[in-house]
Amino acid sequence: MSENFDVAVLGGGPGGYVAAIRAAQMGKKAACIESEALGGVCLNWGCIPTKTMIATASMYKKMKNAARYGLKLEGSVSVDHEAMMARKDKIVTGLVKGIDDLFEFHKVSKFTGRGKLKSENEIIVEKAEGGSEEIKAENIIIATGSRPLNIPAFPYDGEYILSSNDMVMLKEIPKSMLIIGMGVIGCEFAFLMSMLGCKVTMVELLEHALPLEDIDVSKTIERELKKNKVKFHLGRKVNAVDVHKGEGIKAELDDGKTIEAEKALVAIGRKFNVDDIGLEELGIEKNDNGSIKTNLKMQTNILNIYAVGDVAGKWLLAYTASAEGAVAAANCAGQETEINYAGVPNAIFTTPEVGSVGLREKQAEEQGIKIRTGQFLFRVLGKAQAENEIEGLVKVVADADSDKVLGVHIVGAHATELIHECALAVRMGLTVDELGNAFHAHPVMAEAILEAVHDVHGLSIHNPKQL
Repeated sequence: MSENFDVAVLGGGPGGYVAAIRAAQMGKKAACIESEALGGVCLNWGCIPTKTMIATASMYKKMKNAARYGLKLEGSVSVDHEAMMARKDKIVTGLVKGIDDLFEFHKVSKFTGRGKLKSENEIIVEKAEGGSEEIKAENIIIATGSRPLNIPAFPYDGEYILSSNDMVMLKEIPKSMLIIGMGVIGCEFAFLMSMLGCKVTMVELLEHALPLEDIDVSKTIERELKKNKVKFHLGRKVNAVDVHKGEGIKAELDDGKTIEAEKALVAIGRKFNVDDIGLEELGIEKNDNGSIKTNLKMQTNILNIYAVGDVAGKWLLAYTASAEGAVAAANCAGQETEINYAGVPNAIFTTPEVGSVGLREKQAEEQGIKIRTGQFLFRVLGKAQAENEIEGLVKVVADADSDKVLGVHIVGAHATELIHECALAVRMGLTVDELGNAFHAHPVMAEAILEAVHDVHGLSIHNPKQL
């Protein structure tokens, strides 16, 4: 006998569990089907585990540099890997339980197992313990997410060739590591591992680290990687990685060079979880990249079936997945709601951090937009010097004709927090003057935004004019 729901959500990640709770908040009987722990990749394998480990590495770095703060540290400080990982597991477990508690509070029914669409209104759930059950729903939201892309030239084995998932389960810090790809995941792990004492070498096919970010951000991150003694090869391809059991790996580059290390992390892309969930049988359309095609209401071509998060292929971010899930749930409840992607910020947890929003300088130029830019270095700020966090800058890209803020790019301490006033400015179409006239407290790191905004018009008070 099947159970009937107003909304059934396939997947319990940041898109899925938010969609289920929002539907329940709007008075709908909601269910969520998840084969593993609630929270998806973000909570269990990505955002939370990695940032917990990064927090440990950052504290370790500060303690080693205690003398710079006028502190004497007696004895030595070292990394307790087992304790670090136990702390990570405790935090993850607590947050997963938090979602379970929210489901109970909002009366969201949870089904543990693998779900597959049977029809436009039916889902078959294959239970982990065996057997199956059927769920019927007026509306279905697909939120099955993505997973690390497995490259045939260097397939994951979980021991020598690792995915990002494997990295948060390491039993010890390797002495050396090759990281293939210098995008967000690759660079975050490069800083993390190097701060924990691992010798890191990186390879990137494109010409810069973080190639999707503004060039000034990329160059700053490259400089900071070098300070952390990370070696990298830009504009190079890894042809193959050979595993030598008991020894490590040996990678061959397209220029004939070889790199040896204990382990390799493959950080180049993700694959949408669209396999064997019933899409083909129902005729649900896909995009060219294999993700599920949706409109701005997050509807598929079957209008009572929605797709949100990574599997919808627009922004592969936890927070956009949550926003899409809320939009889909609202439409399931009878509202007419569309997603608005204006002002989506990027947050990258390197050391220093990166926060960005809107157009890069190169993008604006490619679109034929006449622009003005402003910059300000963190090292000029009193607060940055007080915190011994002087690396980095703020860069503002503005439309020369309308004076609107088109983009802001921050690399420096707390950049992932600082970017949000800039994201609001881009979303609301604020001008340089409107953002620049907003009061900023003193002394704070956010003063760098104020100074960079004023620099667009050449009016920064504290800019040393050495940019």
